[in-house]
Formats: sequence, structure tokens, C-alpha cells
Amino acid sequence: MSLDLAALTAAVTAHGAVVRVLVAATAGSAPRDPGTAMLVWEDGQSGTIGGGALEHEAVTAARDMLAAGRATAQRRLPLGPALRQCCGGAVTLVWERFDEAALPGAVPRARPMGPAGDMPATVARRLREMRPGAAPALLDGWLVEAAPPEVRPLWVWGAGHVGRAIVSVMAPMPGRAITWIDLSPDCFPDAIPGNVTAIPAAAPEALMRRAPVEADHLILTRDHDLDLALCHAALHHGFASCGLIGSATKWARFRSRLSALGHSNALISRIACPIGDTSLGRDPQAIAVGVASALLKGGNEKMTRDRAV
Repeated sequence: MSLDLAALTAAVTAHGAVVRVLVAATAGSAPRDPGTAMLVWEDGQSGTIGGGALEHEAVTAARDMLAAGRATAQRRLPLGPALRQCCGGAVTLVWERFDEAALPGAVPRARPMGPAGDMPATVARRLREMRPGAAPALLDGWLVEAAPPEVRPLWVWGAGHVGRAIVSVMAPMPGRAITWIDLSPDCFPDAIPGNVTAIPAAAPEALMRRAPVEADHLILTRDHDLDLALCHAALHHGFASCGLIGSATKWARFRSRLSALGHSNALISRIACPIGDTSLGRDPQAIAVGVASALLKGGNEKMTRDRAV
């Protein structure tokens, strides 16, 4: 993943000097992919680069940097020989110390890992050509990082048990901007994650036209009539994918009613119902795990569909 400027700025504001530990490259089997990062400060940390001996070594080195005031470091760690981990591959880590004066202005960016000098032409070319979300690159003594990937919108309709479970699972995932809608403010929990926008609305279906057409939707309200109105609005508006909570019986009735409202069978079939992986059970957390798995694989259209067609 790309440099999270907001998280880095918040950590520096809260803790002063912070070291970012980045997985810059991997070879063979490794616990996390290039671009994975964590933040370390004097008495705490956030994120993970895979845990175990690798993370312990990384955190120790980061705190040594904080104590010594060093700006950057780079090291290739063979996981088996050096750390006695079973992965068998190797990880190249980059440590960068940031304080308020050293915060980067934007990404994409290129930074020398040693004494500052003119940017090599090879680095400038890579910086221009890197696609958003691409893995970082170590090139001619410089670290090159891409702009973040486009954020994919997820609209969650309903803040009941399943809605809360899904938001709690999806909110920490990178690359998601979540809009959460229910009837009134007291429907939502007291604590809302930072990347979640909670919107109380007396007529939620009227908000459908505000959703990006590339959004994923999850319709999870307590009211079947409202669920139907939201499905009807979604089919008119357009979406990347749409999932509806319910049973095969509910979906059969909804298909009939949506057909009576003028929607074609092909269009109606773009809505997935039930959602998640039915083999995991009906517990809200189990549904949330199945839904998250489907979304990470590309969208609600990947969800199990135990329904009449």
C-alpha cells in the first residue's frame, strides 16, 4: 500500500518523532507484501509488518533510530538464517524517521536513502511511470513510492447487528471509503471509525442518487419495505455491486415485486441475496466475514446466492 499521509501526520502530532517501517521488497515466502508499513514511536506502535521475530527486530531498530536521531536505514533480512522464521524468504525493510518538520508533502514521492543529491534520471522516470497503488521500489539508492490507489466506495444501509459487524470488519481495510446510513442518529454506535461517514436519514432511499455509480452496496435494514425501496432505487441508479440480507424465500418475493416495478430479470439478478458465505452460519460476525471475503475478491457479485432464479 502507499504512504498513508493522514495516519503518519496523526501519529507525529500525537507522539512527536515517529519511525515508519516499510516492507520495501520481498524475495520468496514472506509474511507481508511490499508496501506494507507500520509506525513506531517511543512507547507504542500501530500497524504490523507480519509479527514474530521480524517485527520485533524492526521495532527494536526503530526505537534505536529514535534514540540516536538517525533519519533513514535499510536492511535485507533473510527470515530463516537471520530470524529463525519458517517463511524461508527474505524481506528488505526501510526505516524512516519523521517529525513535524520532515513530513512529506505528497505522494508519489522519491527520497534518497543516503546523503541527499540530484535525483537520478532512472528514479525520475520511475516516479513518472508508477501507477497508483504500485509497490515501492528501491532504485539507485532512492526509495520511490506511488500515489495511493483509488478508494472504492462502500455504502452500508442499516446499522443493526449485521451492519455493525460488517463495518467493524471493513473499516480497517485499506482502500475503502464507507458511507453508513440509517434512520436516526441513535441507530449508530457511539464510536465511528475515521473512514466511515454516518448519515442519519428519515428517507434513506432518497440518498441513493448521491452514491457513486461505482459503489458497492449492502442493504441490511430492519424493514423489508425499506429494503425493497433501496433495491428499487439502486437498480434505477446503478452500482458496481449490491448485496441484500435475507433468505431465499425473501429474495424470491423481492424478485417478483421488483419485476412488477419494471426491472428486467437480468438486472434484478445483479443483486446478491443472501449475502456472505452461508456455510459459515448466520451469526452477524460470520456474515461479516463472508461479506468481507467477497468484497476483497472483487465485489458483492462474488457472494453466495442460494436463491431461486
